[in-house]
Amino acid sequence: MSQTLTATDTTRAPGDGVETLASRVRRFAEQDPYRVCMREKRFGIWQDITWADYWDKVELVAHGLYALGVRPGDRVGVHAENRPEWLYADVGITALRAITMGLYPTNPAPEVSYLLQDSGSRILIAEDQEQVDKALAVVDECPDLEWIVYLEPRGVRDYDHPKLMPFEDLLERGRAHRGEDPELLARMAQDAEEDDVVTLIYTSGTTGPPKGAMLTNRNVSFGIEILVFSGGLFDPPASQDDVTLSYLPLCHVAERAATVWNNAGAGVTVHFAESIETVQANLKEVQPTLFFAVPRIWEKIAAGIQIRMFSASRLKKLNFALWMKVASIIGERRVANDGAHTLLTRVLYALGYPFLFRALRDRVGMRKVRAAGSGAAPIAPEVLQFFFGIGVPIYEIYGMTENVAVATVNRRGRVKLGTVGEPQPGTELRIDETTGEILTRHPGVFKGYWNKPEQTAETLDADGWLHTGDVGEWVDGTHVRIVDRIKDIIITAGGKNISPSEIENHLKTSPFVKEAMVIGDRRAYLTALIGIELDTVADWAQRRQLPYTTYRDLTEKPEVLELVRGIVADTNERFARVEQMRKFRMIPKELDHEDGELTATQKVKRSSLNDMFGHLIEDMYGNGREHAGGDLVDVHPSRDYVPTHEQED
Repeated sequence: MSQTLTATDTTRAPGDGVETLASRVRRFAEQDPYRVCMREKRFGIWQDITWADYWDKVELVAHGLYALGVRPGDRVGVHAENRPEWLYADVGITALRAITMGLYPTNPAPEVSYLLQDSGSRILIAEDQEQVDKALAVVDECPDLEWIVYLEPRGVRDYDHPKLMPFEDLLERGRAHRGEDPELLARMAQDAEEDDVVTLIYTSGTTGPPKGAMLTNRNVSFGIEILVFSGGLFDPPASQDDVTLSYLPLCHVAERAATVWNNAGAGVTVHFAESIETVQANLKEVQPTLFFAVPRIWEKIAAGIQIRMFSASRLKKLNFALWMKVASIIGERRVANDGAHTLLTRVLYALGYPFLFRALRDRVGMRKVRAAGSGAAPIAPEVLQFFFGIGVPIYEIYGMTENVAVATVNRRGRVKLGTVGEPQPGTELRIDETTGEILTRHPGVFKGYWNKPEQTAETLDADGWLHTGDVGEWVDGTHVRIVDRIKDIIITAGGKNISPSEIENHLKTSPFVKEAMVIGDRRAYLTALIGIELDTVADWAQRRQLPYTTYRDLTEKPEVLELVRGIVADTNERFARVEQMRKFRMIPKELDHEDGELTATQKVKRSSLNDMFGHLIEDMYGNGREHAGGDLVDVHPSRDYVPTHEQED
């Protein structure tokens, strides 16, 4: 049965003029100039940045870009890790009515070339020598690129290239131009329109070349209204009293919302992580009140807790085991009560708080977290229940770049584990009765793909419905459960439809499994490619005095194969026979973005893995040949996991 749900519209009455990111930041700078809005760690000390500092830098960047010839509608690329300059550039570009195009720090040179060419970017703001080198390697392929502005001079200051310019020079040009034309940004603000494209956010490219989703002032304002003010990202909504840590790539819509939009909309204080490797340490220092993460981060935090317990003293292990049993009860009861506490769970949590939960949350940087979110990919319910049990309730949110991450959310006290929640306020959502595809419609739906009208027409229909490409189903008529991506659904040789992501997510709840890809489309049975979590398995091996040299060597150890076989067996027990994996092979290397195996958002590129490890796949279906080393991973048939109750299909 077809069903459409429209959540209550809570959008505010429009104010005077068009609201933009720049107008929001300027307002904070005027109303509360000396309040801290950001912090960046330099020389081991967190440095304060006030709203007045923020707006001053925005003005200088905007005027500097204008002096270089940037005009409304022009594209400016930003290729950097999370840092204040990313926000200065993003808001400054918006203030000029130009368009920000973000690149992932991990984008290799060929992808940098594609993105710069496709967007027609005139200027690239690059962070350091690494990013500058990538740009210079492809500069001759990008005829529109006029300037490469670098933020960090180390290693670059001696480069001799006519298109290179240090960031400080851009600011000096901006300072001079602001003196000559102080009313420039005021004029730009008056001319701003709702349909102005303010950013191109490129899709991850799992099925082909990335496409630039055009988001407008209207789209961003709707995203801020729902995600920030209506509590669609964090419930209760964010405020100036909140603290966040910025660490996921800012060119992704999720982190843009969690950092830039939360900051400009509600005035939260943003702390920039030093690097992705220091997130755990920075979390402990900052102790944010709001925290958003993709499932991979939540899984890694949970796995890290277990790793630390392996090397703890006997007394600490006993204490941990006792109170984690209590946490399991708390998690189960809260899940059964729609995420809310019961009298029993409150009492149990209060008892466990001084013995484990407080120290544990402090250790992982979650002691002050009052609201946490997970999105951008499916997450296993077991992971959510684990965090509910230790007092960190995570509310899953669902959306995509093309609808500014606004589709559904699990609200406080209305959580249904295994679903992505209810439609957000102001959102129409329906599930196609024929295909099962989720469709959304609201003011945040994007304008289209940059220079790709055919792909736009395939995704956005004439009635304004966005076709998400996700298969979903209603749960209790109110919540939505994601089945899988339409393109990823496996149809076995027997005609059974299977969602591989559910099986993969359960495999990845193990701290020893980092990646998993279930295979079986048009095949007689399911198999899997499995990649280990190197840190966890290495620690496990060392404690057993199991020597190894490389990642590949570790994956070939019989003991590691036995370890993974047990994880596969445990997963199989939770699924119907047709959904059980008959065999598995170990991925012989860590998957990497630069090798084309992962997207910039760390999603597995199934087509690439099918090509790269096709010999392993065919081997599992009897079409390959065994090798004792060499190019193939030798997983002898006796090491394959075959269910004891296996029968012919």
